[in-house]
Amino acid sequence: MRNALPAYSSVLAVCAHPDDESFGLGAIISTLVDAGSQVSVICFTHGEASTLNGNSSALGELRGTELTAAGQVLGVTQVDLLQYPDGALNIQPLNELRDRISAYSQKIDPAVLLVFDDGGITGHPDHQHATQAALGVAPVLELRVLAWAIPEKVAHVLNDEFSTTFVGRGETELDFAISVDRTRQLEAIRCHHSQSTDNRVLWRRLELLGGTEYLRFLI
Repeated sequence: MRNALPAYSSVLAVCAHPDDESFGLGAIISTLVDAGSQVSVICFTHGEASTLNGNSSALGELRGTELTAAGQVLGVTQVDLLQYPDGALNIQPLNELRDRISAYSQKIDPAVLLVFDDGGITGHPDHQHATQAALGVAPVLELRVLAWAIPEKVAHVLNDEFSTTFVGRGETELDFAISVDRTRQLEAIRCHHSQSTDNRVLWRRLELLGGTEYLRFLI
């Protein structure tokens, strides 16, 4: 495994929900920004279906505001927040989602797409569908797809302790193990107050990963 990411002038992170850019990709994004990359985010839903800390009719609007604040902390250049239905992104036509990624890419000219691993990390169908959309459009855009992944040993601990469905990767499947400073990620996570205050799985995952994040090329 390599211990440093390639130098990318521009990166487009493809996410299903507000907080994915922070809870999952936050340390990677801040590392890329520190290395000189311009990072943009396309987020397909407002996350309105979340049941963490209760739910309300205004949750989607609140989570959009949280995403804007978190993006500023991470150093994200711009965010395109779309309005596909949270919890039902996986039934949206892939060609439509691919078109949205393609149109946004024309504006920012990314050198690579950054996504969740193709198991969705947690097995969440929305995560998986967002990644599949990126994988579908990447060859047309002539881009590689770089995925955030977690090691099998971390997935096993989380699944044993919380009865979750994390999908991990063996060492031979991982291309990068990079050292990260989580300072800005933790600040960005705090911006997502509605989702982070009672999220034991999140904090345990960060504890298990320590100062390292893992990635793999899907294309």
